[in-house]
Amino acid sequence: MHKTSNIVIKNKRATFEYEILDRYVSGIQLFGTEIKSIRSGKASLSDTYCTFINDELWVKNMHIAPYFFGSYNNHETRRDRKLLLKAQELKRLQRAVKESGNTIVPLKLFINERGLAKLEIALVKGKKLYDKRQTLKEKEDKRYIERTLKR
Repeated sequence: MHKTSNIVIKNKRATFEYEILDRYVSGIQLFGTEIKSIRSGKASLSDTYCTFINDELWVKNMHIAPYFFGSYNNHETRRDRKLLLKAQELKRLQRAVKESGNTIVPLKLFINERGLAKLEIALVKGKKLYDKRQTLKEKEDKRYIERTLKR
């Protein structure tokens, strides 16, 4: 049995830029050198998004650093990777994306208890500028309250 991993790579901009409507956990189709790089924490989700190609969901622009011991069979760092979801989840997401303003973005990349790489994705709607300001204000208020309670 694998020990639980503490590798969690987050997309911090996603919650600021988008309003989260629904969350899904999907598997990812990876090469051997990619999973080894992820296990050593060398991946990034910044500027990453998901798109449908031939009724399959793909994650684009996800950066996984080359594996140090990978030699000639190392992977391409920003290649498109297929996401593995159930057929009904794919249909639901595809229907939702066709609605205006909805998109799919990765929230976090993690290793589950079985040692497999999983990607938490979310169906999101873009926030307006005033929504972003509201989010920042709520964050500041929360920090202020926590500071005053600690005193």
